[in-house]
Amino acid sequence: MIDCAGAVRGSMCLYYLCLSRLISTGISVGQRPPQHVATLLLSLTALCACLLEQCCETQSELGAEVFPSQDPLDRADFNAVEYINTLFPTEQSLANIDEVVNKIRLKIRRLDDNIRTVVRGQTNVGQDGRQALEEAQKAIQQLFGKIKDIKDKAEKSEQMVKEITRDIKQLDHAKRHLTTSITTLNHLHMLAGGVDSLEAMTRRRQYGEVANLLQGVVNVLEHFNKYMGIPQIRQLSERVKAAQNELGQQILADFEEAFPSQGTKRPGGPSNVLRDACLVANVLDPRIKQEIIKKFIKQHLSEYLVLFQENQDVAWLDKIDRRYAWIKRQLVDYEEKYGRMFPQEWCMTERIAVEFCHVTRTELAKIMRARAKEIEVKLLLFAIQRTTNFEGLLAKRFSGCTLADGTVKPEVPPPSTNPFLEDETGTETDEIVIEKTDTDKPKKPKVPDNPFHGIVSKCFEPHLYVYIESQDKNLGELIDRFVADFKAQGPPKPNVDEGGAVLPSCADLFVYYKKCMVQCSQLSTGEPMIALTTIFQKYLREYAWKILSGNLPKTTSSSGGLTITSLLKEKEGSEVAKFTLEELCLICSILSTAEYCLATTQQLEEKLKEKVDASLVERINLTGEMDTFSIVISNSIQLLVQDLDAACDPALTAMSKMQWQNVEHVGDQSPYVTSVILHIKQNVPIIRDNLASTRKYFTQFCIKFANSFIPKFINHLFKCKPISMVGAEQLLLDTHSLKMVLLDLPSIGSQVVRKAPASYTKIVVKGMTRAEMILKVVMAPHEPPVVFVDNYIKLLADCSTDTFQKILDMKGLKRSEQSSMLDLFRQRLPAPPSGVENTGSLSLSAPTPEQESSRIRKLEKLIKKRL
Repeated sequence: MIDCAGAVRGSMCLYYLCLSRLISTGISVGQRPPQHVATLLLSLTALCACLLEQCCETQSELGAEVFPSQDPLDRADFNAVEYINTLFPTEQSLANIDEVVNKIRLKIRRLDDNIRTVVRGQTNVGQDGRQALEEAQKAIQQLFGKIKDIKDKAEKSEQMVKEITRDIKQLDHAKRHLTTSITTLNHLHMLAGGVDSLEAMTRRRQYGEVANLLQGVVNVLEHFNKYMGIPQIRQLSERVKAAQNELGQQILADFEEAFPSQGTKRPGGPSNVLRDACLVANVLDPRIKQEIIKKFIKQHLSEYLVLFQENQDVAWLDKIDRRYAWIKRQLVDYEEKYGRMFPQEWCMTERIAVEFCHVTRTELAKIMRARAKEIEVKLLLFAIQRTTNFEGLLAKRFSGCTLADGTVKPEVPPPSTNPFLEDETGTETDEIVIEKTDTDKPKKPKVPDNPFHGIVSKCFEPHLYVYIESQDKNLGELIDRFVADFKAQGPPKPNVDEGGAVLPSCADLFVYYKKCMVQCSQLSTGEPMIALTTIFQKYLREYAWKILSGNLPKTTSSSGGLTITSLLKEKEGSEVAKFTLEELCLICSILSTAEYCLATTQQLEEKLKEKVDASLVERINLTGEMDTFSIVISNSIQLLVQDLDAACDPALTAMSKMQWQNVEHVGDQSPYVTSVILHIKQNVPIIRDNLASTRKYFTQFCIKFANSFIPKFINHLFKCKPISMVGAEQLLLDTHSLKMVLLDLPSIGSQVVRKAPASYTKIVVKGMTRAEMILKVVMAPHEPPVVFVDNYIKLLADCSTDTFQKILDMKGLKRSEQSSMLDLFRQRLPAPPSGVENTGSLSLSAPTPEQESSRIRKLEKLIKKRL
């Protein structure tokens, strides 16, 4: 970088010297310098630029980081010409060239002094560095020597401490060994004496003393586990085991004598010997304790097995209360006689109750399999109710701590939740529900607090098909009653103020569904819930078809079909049959009911999935039933659209039969428009008010009506031929009136003006704008033909020759004129985009709504002729 600075400095100095010499030769500021002088200056400028370009890379890497500077001469992209131009921007500024040259010379001189000082200061750096390195090495060597001395002294000190404490360590080891020996001898003395005493007390059946002594002997013996290789210790250990075995056999024999397997209990009740024997059994092998418990409970329940044998009358379900009354008496009797004999932690009362439940479940399952044909729904529900009551009583009395001792805890269903987002009432589940759960249910079901739930009632699950069949029958009768009530009472009375009312049978059906679901979830959350779901699906479909679809008013022409009555009426000139106010309200009521059923069925599906076992959740699917209600909604909307559409048909027919070529002046809207508006104002407010609770379906009705009416209006518009200019203007006025009415359709006749939905507005504007464009094309002169064709293509953008043919018919052109127009139209059609060669033919082959309507009209005419 110093070389670069020197080169630049030299070149700049030479440049400024030349400038000063040039001025000193007598060239004034305003004169042009000679040619050779100018060449010299340019050469010097180029030299400066070259030197700077060679030093640019070094300056950019080192100058910016090591020597930051704001001087233009230090910049990597320094340009000498620009710098000189900066110093001398004008010719007048050359008058100060001497001053500038002096400043540059002064700067060069200072720079030389700095460089000289730096160079001289670096002459002795190498020698000083070597001297400093040698001094550092000497210091390190001295440090290493001191560390070695310290380490040697530390080793000597450690050796000295070991020699001093050698005797003390020996004394410590001796003391520890002596203490261990004394402790071991004491334990050995205690063990030997304890074993002798244990054997003596066992022979005398002194169980009270044995219980404490045996525990102490066992604890002492644990200290000799590492000395078992010594024969004497091993012999003592074997004597302890033999004493334990003898105690176990002796205690079992005492209990067998006190409570024989056959016969009655020994009179006099439990003795203190047996109570102490239970304390000894706690210390012995756990199998002894389990054997005592097992034999006692078996002997205690032997009477139950005799009284409630399968061939006894009291064993059947109708007398199931006697089973639970018997165990209650036995538990009370046990508490009075034997409550103090067994330790509290044995939980004998609970164990007796649990074993009774297992025995009862097995016996009930056996007898129900043998007499399955005699099981009725009421009897089954009665037995389940009494059983769940008993299980609830057990949950209040016991903690369930013994259920994990060799028994499998039965699966418990999740708590019942409300499928209709209402509080559950006791009247709905008074036969099954034992404990009420909180009304605020979480989305994830919790395991109920009753640990005994299902311990007996699980045996009823294989026979729940009886309950499912009963619910199937009851729901069938309920649906038939709904049908009969509807026929007897008739459709609901129209009440426009309250909107379309949901049929009351709908709420009754789902209330019954809720009751069945809660009952079944209390009985089982497995396959019976799946079977019940299938029943629910069946009657949801029946309700949709029998109650909803079956009561929809019938039209004279359903699904586009024709009847002789409708044709005769039309032939006689009578008006098209319309739905009455009651029928319109009925359709709206059925639509609202179907919407309610759709939403409630979705909630029902969610609640069923919450209640059923996790492994069966995927088998619950009510999508088909929800689709069925969606079909009912769609059919109801279609009926409303067809009714209003049919009411407007005579007006559109009158429009197509008018002599539009004879219209002489444009007046107010035509009578057919007034008729259409009248029908709309009659029907739409009624429908809107009755669908106030389901606003989205009213919007669907408006959209479907617009999609049906506008193509039909355009189709009738094509039938108006020929049309004069004035007639076309009148039709354009009528079209605009209809467009405004359709745009206002959602809020027509309402005191509250609402903005129509954007989707509906878009459909109306698009369809009616096409009708207006058709009339504008008809109003346009057909001369010259090229302008007419281009105007048609621009306004309608319809490449179909059929539509163009209809436009020509509306204008009343002759066949010869039409042929030339069609040929010109085909020539002027824009070329189809690449890859879409047969778009025109495809569009012609696909039937449009106008073509479909014309086909239906042709069929009607054909039938009329035959009649």
